Amino acid sequence: MPEITLEAEVGRPLGSRPTRRLRTDGKIPGVIYGHGTDPVAVAVVARDLRIALSGESGSNTLLSLQAGDKTFLTLAREMQRHPVKGTVIHVDFQIVRRDEIIAAEVPITLIGEALEVHHGEGLVDQQLFNLPVRAKPADIPTVIEVDVTDLTIGASLRIADITLPSGVSTELEDDVAIVIGQAPRVVTLEEDEGAAEGEAEGEGAEGEAAAGEAGAEGSGAAEGGGGEG
Repeated sequence: MPEITLEAEVGRPLGSRPTRRLRTDGKIPGVIYGHGTDPVAVAVVARDLRIALSGESGSNTLLSLQAGDKTFLTLAREMQRHPVKGTVIHVDFQIVRRDEIIAAEVPITLIGEALEVHHGEGLVDQQLFNLPVRAKPADIPTVIEVDVTDLTIGASLRIADITLPSGVSTELEDDVAIVIGQAPRVVTLEEDEGAAEGEAEGEGAEGEAAAGEAGAEGSGAAEGGGGEG
């Protein structure tokens, strides 16, 4: 996994006004924490953080934060975003060690073409898009690839069907489905005819009711006319 060095400004002022000023200046407030270290309030350049996390590893990118005279190996966790703009407005940097097992979410990508499913006009239905894994920071994969070439309609690929890289494990059960070959929805001729008959019967009943109402109104009018004469 790639490791990127970022400058982290320490000793940033706390409070809403100073924080807004930081964001106006293109910086993101954050906190470094973990492994018994007292939380350190920092600020990083928003553009630098965005570039660092835009690679293949995403939020699992190892960040070496140069904070004053100290260096912290971290992962960006608990990123708060602006509710409208979607930009990061605060980030927690979790200190990690190279030799420890940590938890992470890894995106799942489907590869290959499920010809039998497609030729049968079925659907390749992806059920799981991220896989929770445990591994050392440097062993966290950028992506988990799942080959759907041999997927058939009515079958599925589950956790037990994939091989994780060495040193990587997941706590999900083996029978959790990742992708399913869904059968196409077939409307039979009988269903079409039944629906058409139902509509025709409904229209006929509505017509008879309307005719009955018209007849009743006509009889009432005739009786009224006879009384006047």
